[in-house]
Amino acid sequence: MGKLAYTVLHGVFKGGSSYPGKLAQKIDPNVLATLGKDYDVIVVTGTNGKTLTTNLVVKVLKQQYADILTNPSGSNMMRGIITAFIAGRKHQHGKRGLAVLEVDEANVAPVSAALDVKAYVLTNIFRDQMDRYGEFYTTYAKILDGIKLHPDALVLANGDAPIFHSREFKNPVKYFGFNRGGTADMHAAVNTDGVLCPRCEHILHYHEISYSNLGDYFCPHCGFKRPALTYEMTAIKAQTPTSSEFVIDGHDYKLSIGGTYNIYNALAAYAVGTAYDITPAQIGKAFAYDEKVFGRQEVVNVDGKQVTLVLVKNPVGMNQVLEMIGHAKDHFAFGFLLNAKYADGKDTSWIWDTDLEQFVQSKQATSYLVGGERYKDIEFRMEVAGVGKNDLITEPDLTKLPERIKAFPEDSVYLLATYTAMLQLRKSFADGGYIKAGFENK
Repeated sequence: MGKLAYTVLHGVFKGGSSYPGKLAQKIDPNVLATLGKDYDVIVVTGTNGKTLTTNLVVKVLKQQYADILTNPSGSNMMRGIITAFIAGRKHQHGKRGLAVLEVDEANVAPVSAALDVKAYVLTNIFRDQMDRYGEFYTTYAKILDGIKLHPDALVLANGDAPIFHSREFKNPVKYFGFNRGGTADMHAAVNTDGVLCPRCEHILHYHEISYSNLGDYFCPHCGFKRPALTYEMTAIKAQTPTSSEFVIDGHDYKLSIGGTYNIYNALAAYAVGTAYDITPAQIGKAFAYDEKVFGRQEVVNVDGKQVTLVLVKNPVGMNQVLEMIGHAKDHFAFGFLLNAKYADGKDTSWIWDTDLEQFVQSKQATSYLVGGERYKDIEFRMEVAGVGKNDLITEPDLTKLPERIKAFPEDSVYLLATYTAMLQLRKSFADGGYIKAGFENK
């Protein structure tokens, strides 16, 4: 039934990333264990960066492993993961298959209970969708509940995140992080989450900070500090909104996607590749693919306007996107589409913790647009940030966005959107013939 639903939805409607799995699980609650019984699994989880990290890990491992099952659409809850197995090609008889799965934080435990997990990749944990997760400490507890089910699985964790060093692992663990030789004694910004020492609850100090609470942290009160790093990013050589050049363990790499946060994703993929005996040269070849992932800096040509689509869902992630597009040399139009469905997180208060004031004051964006189901919320937020009412276009109907975009005087447009708003936006572009339906760019 799941295969039939997938064939119809994917073949006819260019969708079906979760419903086939929902249907199959309703008939057989243990279907994932059956589908995945012959697979070794790598789980990628955390707040930000799961989809791109998963994509990069797959590209890296494909340098030596021919067939890898994954969930490329970002449908990362139980039903989406079941769908990935339903849709995946069968691996060679008699050999175990390899699956690289992006997994929603709250689903790590049930997925781990059903599958044979060989490695966990932990990207970061920030405050996100508090209606689902609560504070980020409770999010981490959900992840640990899954990891504890596989004490022999390798944990590859972001060593720059204090929370990942806050509890002892029974598992073998290796850390990756940024190490640019900083020697300062500084604090994170006052509104940053997760900067209390997990041992003594004093404020953490930093030798260097990459962003938010990530960096080379230490506690002068009790001695808690960042663990030794197995994999190190030692220098960022160049950054643009569409590319990054950096050095990992003495090897030069280039990624055709911008943002400091995406260098962390590449570093995580490097860690996986190295752990699986992929050579540095092969990793560089994998990083060289210029293929954008769904909603992660996809560029769509709308009658001559270069529209960059970026998924956002929490303040830390959005601030990193604003920092990334701040590298643009020319002025651009800026749009924000806000929904508040279950997959987005129903609590939209996070928009008030973003650095929109600083972004607006930079005057790099010369036109503004807001939309989505919660357009009134983001419209007011933009006004408070300093965007004049006469400079702000409001468009609740996302089917009209292509026409709105054509009217912008700027040639470059950055459109930020929450998850379901991104789906609606891409459907509008597909209906207009600008991209293919589903998850592939035209």
